[in-house]
Amino acid sequence: MKQTFISCSNDRLNVLVPRIKQFLSCDTTEYDMFGRHVRGYRSPDAPSIWIRDYSDMMRGFRYWETDMKSIVDHFAETQTAKGWFFDYFTMTPEKVPCERENWAKYVRVPVEADVEYRFIKAAYMAWQATGDDAWMKSLLPNMERALEYIMTDTWRWDAAVKLVKRAYTMDTWDFDYTAGRHPWLNFQITPHTFWGIMHGDNSGYYEAFLQLSDLYAHLKNTKRSEHWRKEAEDLRRRANKLCFNGKFYTHFVKRTPVTVKGVNEARQLSLSNPMDINRGMATHAMAVSILKEYKKRGRDTGAFAEWFSIDPPFPAGIWGDEKIVKGMYCNGGIMPLVGGEIARAAFEHGFEQYAVETLLKYEELTRSNESYLWYFPNGEHATIETSTSPDSSPTDGWGSSAMLYALMEGLAGIVDQHKLYTSVRLSPRWVAAGCADARACATYGASDANFEYAFAHDTAANRITIEILGAADVALHLLLPEGARAKTVTVNGKPAAHKNEKIEQSPYVNSSFTVKKKAVVVVSY
Repeated sequence: MKQTFISCSNDRLNVLVPRIKQFLSCDTTEYDMFGRHVRGYRSPDAPSIWIRDYSDMMRGFRYWETDMKSIVDHFAETQTAKGWFFDYFTMTPEKVPCERENWAKYVRVPVEADVEYRFIKAAYMAWQATGDDAWMKSLLPNMERALEYIMTDTWRWDAAVKLVKRAYTMDTWDFDYTAGRHPWLNFQITPHTFWGIMHGDNSGYYEAFLQLSDLYAHLKNTKRSEHWRKEAEDLRRRANKLCFNGKFYTHFVKRTPVTVKGVNEARQLSLSNPMDINRGMATHAMAVSILKEYKKRGRDTGAFAEWFSIDPPFPAGIWGDEKIVKGMYCNGGIMPLVGGEIARAAFEHGFEQYAVETLLKYEELTRSNESYLWYFPNGEHATIETSTSPDSSPTDGWGSSAMLYALMEGLAGIVDQHKLYTSVRLSPRWVAAGCADARACATYGASDANFEYAFAHDTAANRITIEILGAADVALHLLLPEGARAKTVTVNGKPAAHKNEKIEQSPYVNSSFTVKKKAVVVVSY
């Protein structure tokens, strides 16, 4: 079995794959759930398995994990008749020492609106890694019921604007603002709930609609595929019109009037913004604006990194817990999860050097072989004492997997566009990292499906050579040196059609071809 790796002239980049793999290897959880073995990856701040964290962490552990389906199956088995899923399950006592029972516990936080798209994302990625069409087809009714629930339930769907709604939480987090009506963190819907539209929910469902469309297309069900693609485009249009403020996505578009004193809500940049880019909801122009805003705040705020959960943060204590001060956790904490999403977006939208700098900043941050869910802006990491959660693991898989996602899909540029690497968008961006020679391999642990290449840049000859190992339809999207334009592209010595493109100031060359087993691609500029 081939191993997932990158190898280049910058050792700081080379260490990231094994380091992140080590973090994630410390986060595995296995249970016997009513006679069925399940294996998953725990949240960084609790020993439970949340579909939210898990579906994002799949972008990291898919490169070696053999069991991609048991957790998805368990969430599917426990889906309610109404269509909604639980947020998480556990057999580990959480609130120690007061809780000692090791019973099976399932939780759905009422204010959450994002759970259902997380399930679809997890199922889609498990299908990509395993290639199991029969299994995927068996889950389509679960996906359909989940989306019917989201788009019809009065707690989840705003019929007037036709977008997913939620209670007034901090971005995707799970407790809402009550204006002091509740004595602690509030997770319940009440007659006094402040409702609104959170952009990240809608970008998540936009991506889920497209994933479902792709699955139906693969199964030759054109009618359902076209249905979900249209739903996706309609949702995107409505969300972008309502939620984008000209610079970035407004944190919370209120449907129930409420004013939170002590913060300029119009300036609040929240963590789902780079995710909106990577899920495809933001246009290129919107993505550029968002990335420029992050760079600006990185210069202006004084924080060691601009990976804010939200900026500016809310006043201390207004959410019901005095621990939630400015710069802490979801109230302005610095999160590698956000940094990884920023890097992935930056690679895609013409900010490649900024993306490389972000990866290197994470490498420096984790050189002690510790990675935390969040940090204070001064660099101090989370602790149990400063957290509202029962744990503060130094092996954060949520953020580290986002960084691996940016490294493998953004810098190495290996993106599976279908399943089992049979259709690959190949976007090597080693030029941005100053690497003349590099190798990269992406492997799915569940199937051994892989895609590997070697990159060589001869600056004297103005030539880049890519040797590809693996059978795939390849869409090449190659970053060239500053100011360059491709003159010719050859595949195994034969000319291939190509097109030059500029993304912001970054020159790329695009070409498409099929590799049966091995190919040597030469780009002269």
